[in-house]
Amino acid sequence: MKTFLKPAFLIIVAYLSFGCSSNYYNIPRESFEKKVKILGVAPIFVDSESDIRHPEKEALVNLIKEYNRKNEKELVARLKETGTFFSVRLLDDDADKLYFNTMFRKERRDDASVVYNKYFFKLPELKELVTRNGLDAVMFTVVSGLTRQDTVRSSNLMSYLECDYNFLVMTSQILDADGNILWEFPNFRGKSPSLPAFIELQYPDFDEGKANATEKVDVKFKTIPGITRALNKANDSSLPGSAKVSSIYVSIFSDMASLLKPEKNLLWWKKKEDKKDEQQRLQLPPTEESVKPEQIKDESVIPSVNKPAVIKEEPAALQPIKEETIKEETIK
Repeated sequence: MKTFLKPAFLIIVAYLSFGCSSNYYNIPRESFEKKVKILGVAPIFVDSESDIRHPEKEALVNLIKEYNRKNEKELVARLKETGTFFSVRLLDDDADKLYFNTMFRKERRDDASVVYNKYFFKLPELKELVTRNGLDAVMFTVVSGLTRQDTVRSSNLMSYLECDYNFLVMTSQILDADGNILWEFPNFRGKSPSLPAFIELQYPDFDEGKANATEKVDVKFKTIPGITRALNKANDSSLPGSAKVSSIYVSIFSDMASLLKPEKNLLWWKKKEDKKDEQQRLQLPPTEESVKPEQIKDESVIPSVNKPAVIKEEPAALQPIKEETIKEETIK
């Protein structure tokens, strides 16, 4: 028994020492925490010129802008709760004006098998924004359209359709006044990078195919009333009082905040050692740290390639189907 417990104890100690330590920043964690004490959060942008294929695009863009204003304070609250920053505040700039004044260019990227839109900002305007507001860094968050291949299952899980679907995604960056990307979402510092959909704009109508006794399945766009109802599903807010926040926003904000929490040491002797090291560092003269600019690889925008939709039935033999015309259906 003793022989068994000793290796088990060592495994637990090794896990606590190394398994709980992750750095999701583009610079050393300690450098980030020293550098960024005051964080400004820009109002959430909407890239209306991105790949949004909804037939009522203008109405959809206006709807997302409206719900951004209603929910963006929740992002600030969750960033404050991380305890990483001394101060986090929402900038009072107009979202559209700030976006068009600061955005330089964008790219459709495929990094580590994650397809997303990456944004680059003008350095003079960025520096002026950070300096004018007395910030150490600013957080830019963008909602944009994206078409990528995905697999959607039927409600009974017996069938699924694999093809290109149109989504809204939310990406974010924390930048300093020199344009260095200190942190980003989607985040590529973890073991399994991913970018969840913010809003799925399309769905395969399996029920219609079944009702018409055909294997053909139409991929349809959700209606504006249907998307609005989804946005109105609420969770309790982190803000004081009885405020509510859209559950769609909560899901993304929680993912972001989880990647910005300070590291926790679970071993009591490591805490003592860290405290001793900190006391020794305080006795040394301060040193100036510099952050090297990120090497930006300029890539051309990769056009979306429509592939034939393939419907598959389980456990029956899989049958390919032809690409179908996208239709709009009104959700009652």
